[in-house]
Amino acid sequence: MISTNKEVILDLLNAFQSGDDKSFSKLYDIYADVLFNYGCCLTQDKELIKDCIHDVFIKLYTKRAEQKINNVSSYLFVSLKNRLLDEFRRRTFMSETPAEDVHNTLMDQGVETEYLKMEKDSGQKNRVNFLLNNLTPRQREAFTLYYIEERKYDEICDIMNMNYHSVRNLVHRGMLKLREVVK
Repeated sequence: MISTNKEVILDLLNAFQSGDDKSFSKLYDIYADVLFNYGCCLTQDKELIKDCIHDVFIKLYTKRAEQKINNVSSYLFVSLKNRLLDEFRRRTFMSETPAEDVHNTLMDQGVETEYLKMEKDSGQKNRVNFLLNNLTPRQREAFTLYYIEERKYDEICDIMNMNYHSVRNLVHRGMLKLREVVK
């Protein structure tokens, strides 16, 4: 979770858009790890995630005068997701692997994998993995954003390109599925 308050981030964004390169560096420091964790819920390819994060920040830097961004957090998450999807599409067209096989590798593991590595209790790790593997990839992504990244539903709507009620239903159905598995 990003511990920096919204006013500080907005001040950094405004300073960056006014030409302050140090503010850009601070924004990168604030968001790089969080974006990496989010990217881990979309793919296991850590080098691809790092490359795409850098691409997103390069685009932000080079187009700072052209764009007016109000919510940098949502902008970065959506940009990373779109950049990864573009890369998946490009790789699909360039490989011999059928598209169905590529889709199955997407979202296999999420931020929960990295989070669980830090946990000391292996029984808890196994239980959480078991529960999360019962969710669909979209439910897992919504759970990751809501419970691990502590995002609000409005932000999740922007990131997942879904309406508010659909995101709420996705999280709710995921919770019902988990309760059913626990019984």
